[in-house]
Amino acid sequence: MVTQTAPQGSSQGAQGPAEPSARQVAGRRWRSARGVVAALLAMVVVAVILAALRPSTSPDALDPTSPKPDGSRALVEILRQHGTQVTVARHANDAVNQARPDTVIVVTRTERLTNEDLVLLSNVQANLLLVQPTSFALADLAPRVREDYPGPVEADAPGCSLQAATLAGAVTLHEAMTYEVTGPGTECYGTKYGGARLVQVQNGANTVTVLGSRGPLTNRRLTEQGNAALSMNLAAGSGSSVVWLIPDLPKTGSGAGQKSLGDLLPFGTKLFFLELIVAVLLVALWRARRLGPVVAEALPVVVRSAETVEGRARLYRAGHARDRASDALRSGARERLVPLLGLPRGRAQDPSAAQEIVTAVARRTPYDEPYVGAALYGPPPVDDAGLIALSDVLDDLERQVRQS
Repeated sequence: MVTQTAPQGSSQGAQGPAEPSARQVAGRRWRSARGVVAALLAMVVVAVILAALRPSTSPDALDPTSPKPDGSRALVEILRQHGTQVTVARHANDAVNQARPDTVIVVTRTERLTNEDLVLLSNVQANLLLVQPTSFALADLAPRVREDYPGPVEADAPGCSLQAATLAGAVTLHEAMTYEVTGPGTECYGTKYGGARLVQVQNGANTVTVLGSRGPLTNRRLTEQGNAALSMNLAAGSGSSVVWLIPDLPKTGSGAGQKSLGDLLPFGTKLFFLELIVAVLLVALWRARRLGPVVAEALPVVVRSAETVEGRARLYRAGHARDRASDALRSGARERLVPLLGLPRGRAQDPSAAQEIVTAVARRTPYDEPYVGAALYGPPPVDDAGLIALSDVLDDLERQVRQS
């Protein structure tokens, strides 16, 4: 049996290497983790910058009477100059009362709509244009349209047969939400990820159009590419009147039309959490245990050979591994006998050289070949007494060969 031995006079074998201090351990851990910490801090900084750059929604956003950059007064005035009657409504019931079958109701700021408002609008006999609706409003007013994800800022061709979009051509929507239609419907201005930023579906005899961006309707973006044409075509449609609904803030905060948690989170915050999930997965893959080749390492302390033999023997005994113990004894005996017999060392563990080794041992000892073969290559002992007897026989064979 091959074991590791220690020099008898070595004090290091008894004490072992010095334990690292707490400061050394902390420094080693910091050096191994500082790359991950730096990456996480960089993502936090990027997310904060994106959230800060994202413009907040002002109270005048999409207000048809506001001349501010995010208002919609310019579009309303252009519609009136082209003969379209535009009525401004501050409450959902007012919009429903003023609507006719050929009217288009432009529904903005849907986060201010209450449950009762959504019920009224879902039953109105008029066409609806929903401008970046919340998920609650979308579920009640366009149940076959599903909100997808924020689309990239880019100008695209319509890619659909909707006349309002084909006449407008390419537009710049800016921070648009994308949607998917389950069932019959028209999808325009699609993205390479599959969603569309403008969809239109039929709700009975009425048409419901969902626009994923406020940009084309605002004073700031109206003059960009085909934004003005698209906004006019969608708002006026084939009707002769438009009811522009911009609800006032509700008195109570229990309306289902209010924004959900996902609607309230800024785009930068969503991007930060996405980056954080990706970073955690990458770190998990990086730090995961991987099976590799066996690496030989020095023992932390030097152990005496007798202790090693005794410890391994106890393990064999506890596991009743007499087969492994006998194999170890026979393998060690062959390793020591082969050089004494004048044979190459590689023959010791070569099964094809078994008969050659048995014959050579029998010639150097008073035992016959069957006895030697049973000792060196026989079956494992059936009990501990047989294992002890096998050890005695192997010691005797080795002693006889050395003395011959």
